[in-house]
Amino acid sequence: MLDHTTGMKRETIFVVEDETDIQDVLRYNLAREGYRVRAFGDGEEGLAMVRQDAPDLVLLDLMLPGLDGIEVCRRLKHDPITRAIPVIMLTAKGEESDVVLGLGVGADDYLTKPFSPKELLARVRAVLRRGPLKEERGKGERVVTGGLVVDAVRHELLVDGQSVTCTATEMRLLHFLASHPGRVFSRDHLLSRVIGEDAVVLDRNIDVHVGALRRKLGAYRDRIETVRGVGYRFTDAGGA
Repeated sequence: MLDHTTGMKRETIFVVEDETDIQDVLRYNLAREGYRVRAFGDGEEGLAMVRQDAPDLVLLDLMLPGLDGIEVCRRLKHDPITRAIPVIMLTAKGEESDVVLGLGVGADDYLTKPFSPKELLARVRAVLRRGPLKEERGKGERVVTGGLVVDAVRHELLVDGQSVTCTATEMRLLHFLASHPGRVFSRDHLLSRVIGEDAVVLDRNIDVHVGALRRKLGAYRDRIETVRGVGYRFTDAGGA
């Protein structure tokens, strides 16, 4: 929606949350930052309205009456019309297994209750800035970040100008993570995207590859961050 007072587009955020007090907190803080906000109290209504109006972002609670947040996210990400709409899950502490499941079906990030307005807005801005996930389109790109160069086409990793040997799986994993800085990926998601859904893999196989990559990245090893109980993300701020 265009804001006629500024001439700029106001991004629309849908909140799917059954607790009215949390709805109010989200609506107040987001509206104060200039976002257009609509709130819905159950999964069925939220899903229908997202399909109808295609917002710029969805804040989605996991524990919803009727259709839960995992199923809402799964349906959104399997629908070509809504697949590119980013989703931030709202979770309670102790729901790590649900976070992993949510990220596995395509959620873009998660926010643990209780959260501060500052953290909320930072996550929202980051996800909106990143835009939709680059799945196939990102595979042919050369990623340059600080002293790291990851070139999937040439199968080349440069660390401060020095060539480092990687296996094919390590290259795919590093390139995928580096192509989506700041986004958290579950181990299952990485296994299916990097190794392949039909591959025979051992539990925590991704951890082995991450460990090998960190050793090869040297001073930049902290660019691959562990998100406890969830998976991994790549950050531009870590390392040397």
